[in-house]
Amino acid sequence: MEDSHVNQHNSPHTNEKLYVCDVCGKEFAEEDSLVTHSRIHTDEKKSNLNRHYRIHANVKPHSCDVCGKKFSLKGSLNYHYRFHTNEKPHSCDVCGKGFTKKSNLVLHYATHTNEKLFSCDVCGIKFYRKHTLEMHYRIHTNEKFYSCDVCNKKFTACSTLKSHYRTHTNEKPYSCDACCKGFSQKSQLNRHYRIHTNEKPYSCDVCGKEFSEKSYLKRHYLIHTNEKPFTCDICGKAFSEKGNLVTHSRIHTNEKQFSCDVCGRIFYRKATLKGHYRTHTNEKPYSCDVCGKGFSQKSNLTKHSRTHTNERPYSCNVCGKGFSQKSTLDNHCRIHTNDKPYSCDVCGKGFFEEDSLVMHNRIHTNEKLYSCDECGKDFYRKASLFLHFRTHTKEKLYSCDVCNKKFTVKSTLKDHYRIHTNEKPYSCDVCGKEFSMKGNLNRHYLIHTNEKPHPCDVCGKEFSLKGLSVHYRSHTNGKPYSCDVCGKKYSHKCKLDRHYRTHTKKGSKEFTHNLLLKKLTHKRALNGHDRTHSN
Repeated sequence: MEDSHVNQHNSPHTNEKLYVCDVCGKEFAEEDSLVTHSRIHTDEKKSNLNRHYRIHANVKPHSCDVCGKKFSLKGSLNYHYRFHTNEKPHSCDVCGKGFTKKSNLVLHYATHTNEKLFSCDVCGIKFYRKHTLEMHYRIHTNEKFYSCDVCNKKFTACSTLKSHYRTHTNEKPYSCDACCKGFSQKSQLNRHYRIHTNEKPYSCDVCGKEFSEKSYLKRHYLIHTNEKPFTCDICGKAFSEKGNLVTHSRIHTNEKQFSCDVCGRIFYRKATLKGHYRTHTNEKPYSCDVCGKGFSQKSNLTKHSRTHTNERPYSCNVCGKGFSQKSTLDNHCRIHTNDKPYSCDVCGKGFFEEDSLVMHNRIHTNEKLYSCDECGKDFYRKASLFLHFRTHTKEKLYSCDVCNKKFTVKSTLKDHYRIHTNEKPYSCDVCGKEFSMKGNLNRHYLIHTNEKPHPCDVCGKEFSLKGLSVHYRSHTNGKPYSCDVCGKKYSHKCKLDRHYRTHTKKGSKEFTHNLLLKKLTHKRALNGHDRTHSN
């Protein structure tokens, strides 16, 4: 036996590593291990070449017996089968929880052992793997060996550069076996898989709630600690998430770089400007396969498609509520953390959403952009105009399944439905009284706070909502509702609505008498008039 073979044989026993990688410096006890490792840097994997060719040729020889879906790799087919069988072959020895992938089990198992053998000498943070620690060290040394050929951006790890490069090429080599959605990074695919398998390997130590991603768990922890680690340098406002701080900072910097040539509106991102520009050209290149509706942006089509499938892929980690859009989920999460990154420059009031701030600003400027063609009434929001217009058309799209009563607004139908179910989801924190509608709860709160937020337009005196209605009649001689057309006044809104029909063509009801040809508005009056002749 030659000396080299003896040395190679002895090295595993002596823990001596004789072979060193020239690229990354990693050491190996055997030469074969070094050769295999070197292929990571050269991308040379002969065994995978045939399988890789199938991507270009779009060859998928393996098909599912259940749903007929085809795959290029047998391993992908085997993994896909688990969605049908709900098989979870990898189970935790501690708590017995099952997982479809071994990598998810490894992540979960660490929550029991909390075993992190490799710690950073600089900051003390611990890691499960030595390689991860080595990559982490470069944060302190600011070493960035790998640079992008396109934009010259530098990175500490080769894998990070590869992932970044796909932003230029728009390459998405990792696709989901369940829904075929593509991803540029394998870690993104792994996180996405958990939507289908409903696997949640990360659990909260305080309340036991489980999460599919570690970042969700970290965000959830802030609810228990009420911690807001991200503070604005200018005004001192604190936020629980960095993204909300970044959004808030733009209020101070007024950072909006891209402006529209037509209307002058300014945007933070060029892509948003492109989408906005189509509102002027009325270009709608994206159409729905189900109903044919056109959209100016692909993202809007994706959101719209979920109305047909009722798909809600984004769920709240705190209360479990599902959403069809990620932006809606982000806005919803701020309710739990009470983050309000958008604040009014005039009165300082904070808002969860930018659109709400824009709407609020119109109160100060008294800007009402949307007016009704029928009666001329102005509104701050386009949605409010649409809802108002149904009062003229008497259009009621939403009907109750129990009593068939119809409503113009979906939210009103939901409130009405609670009459049948006797559901009262809103309760008072002070006295425990329950309400079926949130608006009723808000009005009830004023009893405890003695708050009177509704001022009288005539004398400025403040009242509760009900008190304002009663008080207002003292100025109007008991008739607070006036007709916009002729100025006639009424004591109740229902009487004003009835009067409106005399002006509108649709509401006018003419009943002609056979003898006198007298014109009457209401059928009841006609019946009464008939009786005078029959007597």
